[in-house]
Amino acid sequence: MTNAVLRHSEQSLTWGRGERVLEVFLEPTCPFSVLTFNKLPELLSKAGDDRLQIKLRLQSQPWHLFSGIVVRYILAASTLADGQVAVKAVMQSIADHREEFEFIDHCRGPNMQTTPEQLLQRLVAYSGVDVREIFDQADLQNLIKFQAKYARQNGIHVSPSFMIDGLLQPTMSSQDSIEDWLKTLDLN
Repeated sequence: MTNAVLRHSEQSLTWGRGERVLEVFLEPTCPFSVLTFNKLPELLSKAGDDRLQIKLRLQSQPWHLFSGIVVRYILAASTLADGQVAVKAVMQSIADHREEFEFIDHCRGPNMQTTPEQLLQRLVAYSGVDVREIFDQADLQNLIKFQAKYARQNGIHVSPSFMIDGLLQPTMSSQDSIEDWLKTLDLN
């Protein structure tokens, strides 16, 4: 995968253009990450996209058993020409249909019979974004490895986690109000 593709993927995972940078580490099937993801558009709107930049970081976690497939799908979407729109559509479709991408108690339930191909079909059907043609490109591993290495280098092990201007924010939570986030960001 070329540096241009890596840069494009990074741009697709970034919302806003402000100087203040909020990095949000999300596992797309995690209920707390979904709660966080659903608040981000309003946060950006209230802060102003000229004041805040939100960088989505994908934090694949092994106890979310479909995590690797879902993260790979989102990263494949990030390489498309309209990557930012595609990423938002895929992540929102997962958030809106989370129970179809997760197991009960991370280990049981109807998804036990789901194959990876069925999971990909669900992603296409719900998001309207079809990246199955590029899903199997070996070079996507570079994007996945970047996300994993970046998180580990910054001491991130769970989702959601938050960093402001490169500093971990252990007191920020998915349970916080948008107003609380704005105060923490010093953008209220």
